[in-house]
Amino acid sequence: MKLVPTAIPDVIVIEPRVFGDERGFFFESWNQRTLAALGLDANFVQDNHSKSQRNVLRGLHYQIAHPQGKLVRVISGEVFDVAVDLRRASATFGHWVGVTISAENHKMVWIPPGFAHGFCVTSESAEFLYKTTDYWSPEHERTLLWNDPQLGITWPVSSTPILAAKDTAGLPLDQCETFS
Repeated sequence: MKLVPTAIPDVIVIEPRVFGDERGFFFESWNQRTLAALGLDANFVQDNHSKSQRNVLRGLHYQIAHPQGKLVRVISGEVFDVAVDLRRASATFGHWVGVTISAENHKMVWIPPGFAHGFCVTSESAEFLYKTTDYWSPEHERTLLWNDPQLGITWPVSSTPILAAKDTAGLPLDQCETFS
């Protein structure tokens, strides 16, 4: 596996070694020993799986207590995946990074605790898998406004995105709870 830094050093793209032939392909999507040796040592407690259609935008979600680190990947289709740094003590507080991940490129993204996370579907549909380092805690879940002008995220949606009510009601950065 290869770790590729992004503009926010704590958000990491993971490029697995993919072995392919006429039968298809194989790769390790998680190997704790290998990734720990590369500096990514996480203990995952929950796996989640979602399927969404084109122009669905999910996010930007985080948990103010019991923050979750997430290892995300796509097994069908393509998404534009976004992480926003909500750690006030960080030099990259309020900055975002976006990565296109797909079933074709096999890339995964590590989003550490302290970040808001979201994605939009850029293919006809996409199946999205992610591992988390803490359990879902609905009473601590928060939503950062996906289109906050202060963030300036360039979402690759061709029209108004399809949003859940909680995503429409997200708070802008200057009003949301953040991490120290």
